[in-house]
Amino acid sequence: MLFDSFDLVSALATLAACLVSMALLLAVSQQLWQLRWTATRDKNCKLPMPKGSMGFPFIGETCHWLLQGSSFHASRRQKYGNVFKTHLLGRPLVRVTGAENIRKVLMGEHTLVTVDWPQSTSTLLGPNSLANSIGDIHRKKRKVRVFAKVFSHEALESYLPKIQQVIQESLRVWSSNPEPINVYSESQRLSFIMALRVLLGFRISEEEMRHMFSTFQDFVNNLFSLPIDLPFSGFRKGIRARDILQKSIEKAIREKPLCSQGKDYSDALDVLMESAKENGTELTMQELKESTIELIFAAFATTASASTSLIMALLRYPQVLERLREELRARGLLHNGCLCPEGELRLDTIVSLKYLDCVIKEVLRLYTPVSGAYRTAVQTFELDGVQIPKGWSVMYSIRDTHDTAAVFKDVEAFDPDRFSQERSEDKEGRFHYLPFGGGVRSCLGKQLATLFLRLLAIELASTSRFELATRQFPRVTTVPVVHPVDGLKVKFYGLDSNQNEIMTKSDELLGATV
Repeated sequence: MLFDSFDLVSALATLAACLVSMALLLAVSQQLWQLRWTATRDKNCKLPMPKGSMGFPFIGETCHWLLQGSSFHASRRQKYGNVFKTHLLGRPLVRVTGAENIRKVLMGEHTLVTVDWPQSTSTLLGPNSLANSIGDIHRKKRKVRVFAKVFSHEALESYLPKIQQVIQESLRVWSSNPEPINVYSESQRLSFIMALRVLLGFRISEEEMRHMFSTFQDFVNNLFSLPIDLPFSGFRKGIRARDILQKSIEKAIREKPLCSQGKDYSDALDVLMESAKENGTELTMQELKESTIELIFAAFATTASASTSLIMALLRYPQVLERLREELRARGLLHNGCLCPEGELRLDTIVSLKYLDCVIKEVLRLYTPVSGAYRTAVQTFELDGVQIPKGWSVMYSIRDTHDTAAVFKDVEAFDPDRFSQERSEDKEGRFHYLPFGGGVRSCLGKQLATLFLRLLAIELASTSRFELATRQFPRVTTVPVVHPVDGLKVKFYGLDSNQNEIMTKSDELLGATV
């Protein structure tokens, strides 16, 4: 017994010594890790480095970020301020919040900072993509491709009936389903169909559409993978999906009817090709394929996220839905529970719907699809009294800026009237509110995206009845875009004649009480 007790004490002492040694080793290695990044400060700049922690060796604070989600950035911001350093996904990073700080970053494109995509993303999008271009090449491509024409007022007017048709077809399918649908999944499908039919003008079969959609999902799911080209790796899956997509796209482009062959409107791809010819730089087939994938990518995840958030907001705040119906009725667009005849809905009319505009803006403020974007410092510069060393990654935070902007009152409330002419909380400075980014790399398709959301809201308010199919609203995550963790289950009902009569009486009652 004595020897057994001695052995136990000895074992415990040894274990304690090992734990102490490991703790000391970890502490020392962590301090060396901090010093390693402190040494990267620009010695020619007298300003200090940003406050913050670089976490543990090699992994940095990645584990904390994965476990804490959006609260990770909020807690660090409260502790260190609007500009703080950290180490995420294998690289040093400065996270930036606040209108003035973001203004300097975005206005410093090509001089202070440049685009910063992960290697896997750059490879999969392709060298000819607008997203990958920098400096003069980016300026030339943005000008030559004349994206302003692609999303001009005239172009949007021509897209409008096609977008409305795609939305109406989807809502009919949703309403005919006897079971609740997953709005987020269906919104992804709707966004993809809109991109192919409206932006690209592809006329492909339903089977080809489903195959392309499945392939594109594989492509997107591996777009931000580790750039390790090994069998069964995510990167290899992304490359395989990209190659399949490009073959399908080339086939669709070659079979695509030209504007001169009786098409009733010019799609974005038509405008892109014609604009390039006018500028004497006809696009090669490879450039067309990469541009096409980029257009689909730009219209896919963020549009699906915003569409889901819009539907969730209308479910959560039924008084907002009723005010939308009231506005449609007041403008003569909603009569006897029915939307005005097809063809009468014009772009100018939609833009003039002020409350609808406020609703869309508030959805994009409170449920901004993407949290921000990355840049790389091409020279050392100052932000908020600290230095941003050359070579460091900089992430400007859209969502945090929306949440902390002093111009917005009661920021957690869903309040479309904050954007009304009477209050105009967004007029204090354009970098307080930037759901589409800003500067020379602001979202080129923002006008198309807002048109899509406005049309979806109009169709939902005028032709659909829908209700939450679960007892509670789902938890929302912000990575990679804002979306419900387990989907948003909603039951849709078509409006038959009885339901139209009910809605009309409800509208009349609402009109009598307002």
